[in-house]
Amino acid sequence: MEVVEIERLAEEKKNSGNEEYKSKRYDAALRLYTEAINLSPDTAAYYGNRSACHMMRGDYRAALNDVKKAITIDEKYEKGYVRLAKCSLMLGDVIGTEQAIRKFLSFDASNTALRDEIAGLKQLRDYNEKAAACYDSQDYRTCLYHCDNAIKIAPSSIQNKLLKAECLAMLQRFEEASNIAITVMQMNSANADAIYVRGLTLYYCDNLEKGLLHFERALLLDPDHKKAKAMRQKAKQLKEKKESGNELFKTGKFRPALTTYSEALEIDPQNKDINSKLYYNRALVNSKLGNLREAITDCTKALSLNDKYMKALLQRAKLYYNMENFEEAVKDYEVAIKLERSIEIKNLLKDAKLQLKKSKRKDYYKILGVTKQATEDEIKKAYRKRALVHHPDRHANATDEEKKEQERKFKELGEAYTVLSDPMKKSRYDSGHDLEDMSSGADIDPQNVYRQFFFPSEFSFGGFPASGGNAHGGNYSFHFG
Repeated sequence: MEVVEIERLAEEKKNSGNEEYKSKRYDAALRLYTEAINLSPDTAAYYGNRSACHMMRGDYRAALNDVKKAITIDEKYEKGYVRLAKCSLMLGDVIGTEQAIRKFLSFDASNTALRDEIAGLKQLRDYNEKAAACYDSQDYRTCLYHCDNAIKIAPSSIQNKLLKAECLAMLQRFEEASNIAITVMQMNSANADAIYVRGLTLYYCDNLEKGLLHFERALLLDPDHKKAKAMRQKAKQLKEKKESGNELFKTGKFRPALTTYSEALEIDPQNKDINSKLYYNRALVNSKLGNLREAITDCTKALSLNDKYMKALLQRAKLYYNMENFEEAVKDYEVAIKLERSIEIKNLLKDAKLQLKKSKRKDYYKILGVTKQATEDEIKKAYRKRALVHHPDRHANATDEEKKEQERKFKELGEAYTVLSDPMKKSRYDSGHDLEDMSSGADIDPQNVYRQFFFPSEFSFGGFPASGGNAHGGNYSFHFG
């Protein structure tokens, strides 16, 4: 085929492409422009047209490549510099945009074709500078704001998108950050920044292994990637400390485990997911060491980082229960049952509520000064000793206020002994079944209890005559030496 014929055919392809372009059938236009270029690869206008088509399809990188080719062929191709400036701006290339604008204006300084691009470039540079300053000061929320504004001007800027993704990761918005990073990786699997950001989302979502792999891969592509290098070090340290602490705990070496978990918690305060687990693990260690208050504090810290962390919630409830702080135990179990309506948690809540009710009644064991395991003989001895101390007759010369206090204690002793000396009543008291009748102790006459204990023979013949209103026992009085 002759050169003239080839050129004519190429021009026909270009003209047909123009018709498709005008009809907004950009895929068809792109195909025709490509055919024209294949026929006449040294015609700048064909690359310019295909560049315009790429721009309409949103592929500014391909558009940039075509317009650069057009300018290489024809350095005075003015339309090419217009498209070069537009593409560079869309891609967020501040220097490239500036150079294209300067070159275009060198042809005609009064030409206003790039007026919007000049204004956009100024704004983009301003947003980039503000974003960088905020990032350096770790103000990720404001940095994100400036990134979004920059992306409005340069929607195809990979750099700004990845900076936005990094800010999202640091703000715990991991799914959004991951989506951006993955999208970039699908376009360019060798983009070290995208791989780094994807690694961040994995690392901060308690996937240390995969996060570490991504940081290492980023460094393979870019050995000087400072962020990836720093995060790889953190991830490795955390992984090693966590695994070491777990092994020490499993082998019963609780004090070294406590130290190791504490060291791990200092590595990266930003990693909430891993730190919540480290706090929980340290709570278990503190529990084993008998440091119950410290264990509760650790559980609370774990929950402050992850308020739905069931293990930490149940562990804290258990610790409160063991410390007889039943009110707090009930609160934790009530939160737990809302998160997971299991039979086990329901029973734990029921028991904690029962213990809470029991804790609010009089502690008869404490009144008598005995343990819950006290024998019948120990209960009798305790009552004897304390009844003699608090009997009202022993305080006949005391003030009215002191008399009233001693009478109260004497009455409580009678109540306590009446319940704990009777196996059936004691069993009901221990199990909490007596809670339905909390006022039963009000009917006990402490003097009768005292007489029955110290003078049982009198009661075998019908007991004492009725009291004539004497608070100290009717016709009888007792004197202590």
